[in-house]
Amino acid sequence: MAEIPFAKMHGCGNDFIFLDCLKGEIDDLGKLAKRLCDRRFGIGADQLLTIHPSKVADFKMEIYNADGGQVEMCGNGIRCFAKYVHDHGLTQKRDLEVETLAGIIRPRLIGDQVEVDMGEPILEGREIPVSADGKIIDYPLEVDGITYKISCVSMGNPHCVLYRAELDDLDIERIGPRFEHHPFFPKRVNTEFIQVLNPCEVRMRVWERGAGETLACGTGACAATVAGVLTARTERKITVHLLGGDLLVEWRGNNRVYMTGGAEEVFQGTVRI
Repeated sequence: MAEIPFAKMHGCGNDFIFLDCLKGEIDDLGKLAKRLCDRRFGIGADQLLTIHPSKVADFKMEIYNADGGQVEMCGNGIRCFAKYVHDHGLTQKRDLEVETLAGIIRPRLIGDQVEVDMGEPILEGREIPVSADGKIIDYPLEVDGITYKISCVSMGNPHCVLYRAELDDLDIERIGPRFEHHPFFPKRVNTEFIQVLNPCEVRMRVWERGAGETLACGTGACAATVAGVLTARTERKITVHLLGGDLLVEWRGNNRVYMTGGAEEVFQGTVRI
């Protein structure tokens, strides 16, 4: 059994354990994520993020949910990743390229904030993926006998966005898993429940596949911004109010989505594996 260093970080309350794998790989990261992310018997986090060498970018980031499953992308995670590698002296760059399963993501440190070029949204149903062709905009989906109008977007990972008049009465622990495991979503789905405050502001609660309700989801905030434009509910630049804080998201004219928010280190330590 070996002791390895770790850092705990969060972006808007979406929390992560970081392990540095630049000098050597660690076996079975999915199993390790399940143990370390446990909030009673481990360190506690929504996801485990690991740092690896890359042949095509400055670094490679791998992402493992609390249930041990590996996922493609995490918007809050990539902001924390950029701050981690800079603050820990792994790079002097403030403009980075990071290899992920969703492609090359480009975060940029601006003061104590991190702006991330999240790339172009994917809107074709089968590519998100969902079990339907074409754009899924205000699409009727029956869940537990209720028909919801959903809009689906991939920001490197699949999202289902739906709108409600209020969020305070939302029983997300009940309804979240119903969406996540619905057969319409072959790779499961992250679900964003949105309350529009005005054309430039929304509230959001999110149920993340493999993690449950989290305090924030960066890719989800981006998906909600795209869905808001496509359904004529919001502008192209909005503030997304999450349980853990605010994110500024803009879907620019070049068809790329940019997200800006904070990233903080909470503590460091060592753990036996």
